[in-house]
Amino acid sequence: MLKFLFSIFIAWLLYKLVFDLLIPGYKVTKQVRRQMSDMQEHMRQQYESQQGAQQGQPQGPSSPPESKKVDKGDYLDFEEIK
Repeated sequence: MLKFLFSIFIAWLLYKLVFDLLIPGYKVTKQVRRQMSDMQEHMRQQYESQQGAQQGQPQGPSSPPESKKVDKGDYLDFEEIK
């Protein structure tokens, strides 16, 4: 009788291990891998679209765009005095 109860207990432990740990772990791993591959694909598409947009620009040394001077009025730099 004790041997039978022990084998039932072991079977229950194996059942819990498989259905509460292994199968959910497999599903989570599969989902994370799929999300990572989707994210990598999205990043690759963004990179390619940026490269395509840059191909339309002139290839010479790029000069920084001329910025307009903004009148700051009576602005004084703040310096902390101790």
